[in-house]
Amino acid sequence: MDDTSKYLIHASISADGVVERSDVVGAVFGQTEGLLGDELDLRDLQQSSKVGRIDVQIDSENGHSFGQMTIASSLDKAETAILAASLETLTRVGPCQAVIEVTNIEDVREAKRRMVVERAKELLAESFDDTVMSSTEILEAVKESVRVEDITEYQGLPAGPRVADSDAIIVVEGRADVLTLLRYGIKNAVAVEGTNVPDAVAGLTQERTVTAFLDGDRGGELILRELSQVGDVDYVAFAPDGRSVEDLDRASVVRALRNKVALSSLPDDGDGDFRAAVAAANGTGAGEAPTDPHTESPTTEASSTPPADGPINGSADAVTHTTAEGNGGTVAVERPADAASENAAADGDAADAEVFTESEVEAVAEAVDPADERPSLTDHVQAVIADESGMARLLNDGLDIDDEVAVEKVYDTVEYADPAPAIVVVDGEASQKLVDIAAQRGVGHVVARSAGEYVKKPVSVRVRTADQLLD
Repeated sequence: MDDTSKYLIHASISADGVVERSDVVGAVFGQTEGLLGDELDLRDLQQSSKVGRIDVQIDSENGHSFGQMTIASSLDKAETAILAASLETLTRVGPCQAVIEVTNIEDVREAKRRMVVERAKELLAESFDDTVMSSTEILEAVKESVRVEDITEYQGLPAGPRVADSDAIIVVEGRADVLTLLRYGIKNAVAVEGTNVPDAVAGLTQERTVTAFLDGDRGGELILRELSQVGDVDYVAFAPDGRSVEDLDRASVVRALRNKVALSSLPDDGDGDFRAAVAAANGTGAGEAPTDPHTESPTTEASSTPPADGPINGSADAVTHTTAEGNGGTVAVERPADAASENAAADGDAADAEVFTESEVEAVAEAVDPADERPSLTDHVQAVIADESGMARLLNDGLDIDDEVAVEKVYDTVEYADPAPAIVVVDGEASQKLVDIAAQRGVGHVVARSAGEYVKKPVSVRVRTADQLLD
């Protein structure tokens, strides 16, 4: 009956004498019999399960009895009200004068609804906090899973999928380093898994163009020393001092590989500091790209054409065209300038040309999958503004997306972003409020659909429109 009841009739009992539960139940059945006709006879209603059992709690004190009575009902509202009113016709319980008063008729379903609402609030607060993912997070999760699945083995050693068939390979220390390079689209790395270089790697170095990319610590130097003794290493690159390859971001990885140095140019007395020698070989002057002194071509032509409004220093929409003559012929390279590149001039002028020999071009082409190259600023402007996305995109110095929100949320997002973005691309107006917040947070560039009317434009923020970049 409890599962099907819709209402609960609550009534109070008061008797001038000592009575028990059985006396109350007997009085209810006896004094209501025939009162409401056959259709609402209490005994018949109980037998048909339309009315539940009569629950009575009664106590006696100083010759008087008092208590509570509850009856469950699955009748409709009107019939339940009639049944409740009939209880108040009782005048005696056992041998004593008594008064029964209905205090309340409770809707059981309403109580259940309140319980459902309260529980739903708890579930909403507790169960969904960590499960909502933005579209950017979903995309990164999918990309990450694909890259992790790409890791393979080369004769029992962790390796990228291109190690077996690539003409150029990168030797790293451990599995985590291979995963890091895979995350950035570099698929031809193999790990030595310790300072004892395996025969499989030593043999592989005899057949391929080899770059050793090692941690910036003593362990990295020891691995390079043994690798140079048992194998044939062409180039050397180190992570910054005290850092591991697995901890580097994409810009640092690409920069380190670009700044690799020929092993033959390093000291071979057995006691030389390889890391210091690599750093010295790269220290050719601020803003000047490092080159291999043994392979640098004597003839170089370079040109850089900035957009009409001038490129953002170090931004990926500046393109350097380089022609390099190597032993195997002349190779033309067109590549986006790195946002953190040492080639970018502080005054926004064209970057110095960086020289790549043919072997270097082949190694970089093998190492970095073009499909994984980061988008340029123009690409971000096209996606956000030209495609009318209604979004705002926050970019860091490397032109990676830190956050992407609806246009109406751009003010709060820029104001409280941690860390502050370097560039804000917004499908809307670069209003006075937006550039003021950008100036306060140290944002250097705002690219918008249109420029606003400024009472006072901060000098630290450069405002440009999409038309200036997309023309």
